[in-house]
Amino acid sequence: MNVSLTEAQTRAIAAIRDWYIHRTHEQQVFRVFGYAGVGKTTITAMAIEALGLEPMTPGGLGGVLFAAFTGKAVHVMTQKGTPAQTIHSLIYRTSEASPEEIARVTEELAALERDLPRMGVAERGFAEAQIAQLKLRLDHIHEPQFVLNPQSDLRDADLLVLDEVSMVGADMAQDLLAFGKPILVLGDPGQLPPVKGTGVFTQAVPDVMLTEVHRQAADSPILRLATMARQGHDIPFGAYDDQVWKMSRHEVGPAQMLRGGQVICGTHAMRRRLNTAMKDAAGFEADYPTGAGEKIICLRNRHDLGLINGMFLTLTDVQAHPHNDRAFRASVQTDDGTPVSGMQDFWRGEYDDHVRFDRDRHRREWMACRGLIQSSWGYAITCHKAQGSQFPTVIVVDDGFGHIAEERSRWLYTAITRAERGLLILS
Repeated sequence: MNVSLTEAQTRAIAAIRDWYIHRTHEQQVFRVFGYAGVGKTTITAMAIEALGLEPMTPGGLGGVLFAAFTGKAVHVMTQKGTPAQTIHSLIYRTSEASPEEIARVTEELAALERDLPRMGVAERGFAEAQIAQLKLRLDHIHEPQFVLNPQSDLRDADLLVLDEVSMVGADMAQDLLAFGKPILVLGDPGQLPPVKGTGVFTQAVPDVMLTEVHRQAADSPILRLATMARQGHDIPFGAYDDQVWKMSRHEVGPAQMLRGGQVICGTHAMRRRLNTAMKDAAGFEADYPTGAGEKIICLRNRHDLGLINGMFLTLTDVQAHPHNDRAFRASVQTDDGTPVSGMQDFWRGEYDDHVRFDRDRHRREWMACRGLIQSSWGYAITCHKAQGSQFPTVIVVDDGFGHIAEERSRWLYTAITRAERGLLILS
């Protein structure tokens, strides 16, 4: 690579090489942290090249594996030439409850509830505890469980490089470490942690902390505003260049948002309101997708179709489902224009939630939505869903996300750094 390095970047590469050659037996994880624009990816690639390591081929022996938490982050890495996969697909296999197990738990619960009125006081207390446990089991029995895959390619790798590690929680980190392989983690301590828990890898003191923004990014108004957000400073209204602005939310309507780039907000309630307003402004006023050109987003991986969680899709044809009133049938193409083969079946539940939110909908309809693609309107997404992605232009709708100042700063910093060239903050 013909790149002009700073002294800090040169020291970082030397530190990575020293750790890998001399100290992995005493330190399994090496942390390279830095805020947006400091060149973490660049120096990591140069360190791997200096070590003479090559990407590991599937099923091969030795080499480097690259992984990230979200499918969208993996998609971005792959497009930029780094062969990556999600952590889930790398180290887990899926285990689902069998129909027989579901039937057994359902029958056991029904029998206890049927017999409860005839029980004495002592029996009733124990039965009620059993009923509560069985109901909790049934609430989650439809969800696929991820179990560690002892045949993972990671067992034969020389090194694992993890990007976007702020979203990796304690259980997943422990499972990664269980393979005993050296792990080089790249993190941005300013970004949002997982929805539940904390980002384990970013809680520890980094081995390398890069703070100097590289020259190509130093003059970026987007990074200047991101730094202000991270440090908890107020961002004044106004223009920062011809592509970066902060304005009042009252000055920009849904139709203008449609022309302005990807909309990112904080809460799901705001996401649903914005999606409804924007799809109506686009001329799609029905409660469900009905025609070509509508923008939706995939909410769960469907590897058999090449669909990943966080991937945007454009509908090219929509039909009523002939056998399932909780589904619709559609042909779609991905955000790079690639058609998905054939007509596919989509669950309607997320679209119902844009009309009237029901937190128990998925639990009730878990059987009806099995085998269906889970999706939602894609005009607006939450910042958590946007992590790992970048967009040419971003509209950040500041809806007051965050119960404490640090949480709010992380949210705004993460949202701003999703923008590549254009940024509009609406407050």
